[in-house]
Amino acid sequence: MRLTLYTDYSLRILLYLGAKEREELSTVQGISDAYQISKNHLMKVSHELGKAGFIETVRGRGGGIRLAKDPCRINIGEVVRRMEDDLYLVECFQPSGGHCPISPVCGLKGVLGKALQAYLQVLDEYTLQDLLINKDDLRALLVQPDQATSPRTTDAPHPGYEQH
Repeated sequence: MRLTLYTDYSLRILLYLGAKEREELSTVQGISDAYQISKNHLMKVSHELGKAGFIETVRGRGGGIRLAKDPCRINIGEVVRRMEDDLYLVECFQPSGGHCPISPVCGLKGVLGKALQAYLQVLDEYTLQDLLINKDDLRALLVQPDQATSPRTTDAPHPGYEQH
């Protein structure tokens, strides 16, 4: 399973906004600069995040974007489902059923369907808040990427991974 850049950028925007204080506004240009990615792509992604209710836009001079709800209420599985336009791992997952000649007797669709559900189930276990475990370090790297020092938590645990 591979997420599209669209979903990757969606998650990056949410992480950026989540690293800031809740009422603090950010600009798409600022996010673009922090990640060194296209402002035009981020404009499209942020628009969709707004339509989905994950972020809100404040218009006018001094406006910007911010999270529309608390990070603990933004489910990662929900974000991925909303932002991914195609979770069809193979042709036979498509609503039309595709054109594979062995589709009526193939066992692969069931196995891949089960794997996709497990993947999404794991994502459903996490919120944006869970991904902000090193919020101060994240903020330092994103807000001033050229001036950032090495993170204090160089070996910050990743959610879902156990350190041995």
